Amino acid sequence: MGEYSLGDAIQQFLQKSRLKGSVQALQITDVWETIMGKTVARYTESIKIYGDKLYITTSIAPLKQELLFQKEHIIARVNEALGEKIIKDVVVQ
Repeated sequence: MGEYSLGDAIQQFLQKSRLKGSVQALQITDVWETIMGKTVARYTESIKIYGDKLYITTSIAPLKQELLFQKEHIIARVNEALGEKIIKDVVVQ
């Protein structure tokens, strides 16, 4: 067996496990306010990742419209925050 740093070992584990999406959703939740701003973050009820889709839940209709208009921007900013191209679509609920 080769030697790995703890960070490398965790990255390899996450690549092979089903926990990767959950961990990435937590990472996005942590930086959501930085990515989208305080107002959007305040009215966002939940953020989840299933496969290559980011699901954003809010009950504010004007915010839903704004998020739909900014889909490409959201995809780019989230992928940049995660450090890899994971998100390919955004679903606003």
